Amino acid sequence: MKALIVQGGWEGHEPKQVSEVLAKALRENGLEVELSDALDALKDQAKTAALDLIVPIWTMGKIEGAQLKPLLEAVRNGTGIGGVHGGMCDAFRNETEYQFMCGGQWVAHPGGAGIAYRVHITDVPSPITHGVKDFMVTSEQYYMHVDPAVNVLATTNFGDIVMPVVWTKTYGKGRVFYCSVGHVAKDVLIPEVLTMVTRGLIWAAEGKAAKK
Repeated sequence: MKALIVQGGWEGHEPKQVSEVLAKALRENGLEVELSDALDALKDQAKTAALDLIVPIWTMGKIEGAQLKPLLEAVRNGTGIGGVHGGMCDAFRNETEYQFMCGGQWVAHPGGAGIAYRVHITDVPSPITHGVKDFMVTSEQYYMHVDPAVNVLATTNFGDIVMPVVWTKTYGKGRVFYCSVGHVAKDVLIPEVLTMVTRGLIWAAEGKAAKK
């Protein structure tokens, strides 16, 4: 299976370091991984369509129509997409179709980056969360606008508000995976996070083969 990781945008989220962590995890599971620091890597429609997985690590920033259209079409036709934190769900804020594809958009992180909070694994059966227990994180706790159609695999709480943390969904024929934990590379390396994200990205990548 072939994966493309596109990294860039706001440097505070350590896009290069996070990309390297995810590339290593995917390669260890047999995927062929290309890393690019340019969104133009998406412009070649045939090449993008042939991918099994696209991983955006690109907080904020802007994407041109000639870059976005091949991405959307590839996922609609079966290419998987997955990512973490703002690198996926706070990218390209003006592109509502991109947000619809991803299933959510960051809106706030009350308390900043030093909040200790619990991630609760839901009872929804999934190979992504199988065997993973609830765990604590000290980082940014994401408050998000979330598509009610997503399949929620993990949550956190803001008082009485239950907020999705990990979810899956589909966009056309493509599988979509997201985890809101992952502010910087050390957060992605939390064992429970790395396990779920690695499994989630592989699950998304396997969707194309499952359609054949």
